[in-house]
Amino acid sequence: MQERIAVDDLDVLMMRNDPAEDQSDRPWAVASGILFAQLTAAKGTLVVNDPASLANAVNKTYFQHFPEAVRPSTMISRDADEIAGFVKEMGGSAVLKPLQGSGGAGVFLVSSEESPNLNQMIDAIARDGYVVAQEYLPAADKGDVRLFVMNGSPLRRGNRYAAFRRTNTGSDMRSNMHVGGKARSVKVTDAMLDLVETVRPKLIEDGMFLVGLDIVGDKLMEANVFSPGGLGSCEKLYGINFAEDVIEALERKVALVGHYGPWFDNARLATL
Repeated sequence: MQERIAVDDLDVLMMRNDPAEDQSDRPWAVASGILFAQLTAAKGTLVVNDPASLANAVNKTYFQHFPEAVRPSTMISRDADEIAGFVKEMGGSAVLKPLQGSGGAGVFLVSSEESPNLNQMIDAIARDGYVVAQEYLPAADKGDVRLFVMNGSPLRRGNRYAAFRRTNTGSDMRSNMHVGGKARSVKVTDAMLDLVETVRPKLIEDGMFLVGLDIVGDKLMEANVFSPGGLGSCEKLYGINFAEDVIEALERKVALVGHYGPWFDNARLATL
């Protein structure tokens, strides 16, 4: 049963969607959701993540705003010759993926054995827009780590971080859960924590309340600012419901609104 409510009656609006499903079935959903969320924030309701910043993060170019020290070498182009030159510069191994999209859809690993098919790979991705060509990191053979960051800091309870390793299945190099990746427990390293400290100022400035960082070795592969999934996997692995910590953090923000009124703008309040 559906019930209509006014946004003025909400304390918090937390944006959630299924990016993988929406990309094919509802390609209009993300942009429309952001516009609706911006109107909601203008009414004085707290929206997380901040919709003004999300409008600038609708594709993987947002990732390029983080310092080069924590990113693998990357090129964004639709020119097949440029991309081929980048792959050659990377020693013949690289990852190609669409600028827009998620869930591992349209991701290819280029190797010396597959180089004759490079143009076909580029054509397959470029049909829907730009191609992201990224340095291949050997550590990716062990999968990647999804580490949750809340209010600019790693989400943790006691000594346990909300993080897990996603490993690929069979010969598929993609570790996304959407394509059958398996979640395993992981030890968060000092290198991962240093990476969070490096990206923290940008996340806070942009009002990114809850983010999923995808990390390979000591490099950031992707910053998931739209509906980062996996807290359920963390609960299954560690027996900790980190969603409770997320809700408590939101309740604290609502209490701040009660104390200070509209003193803080949405982006600032989102990460307080």
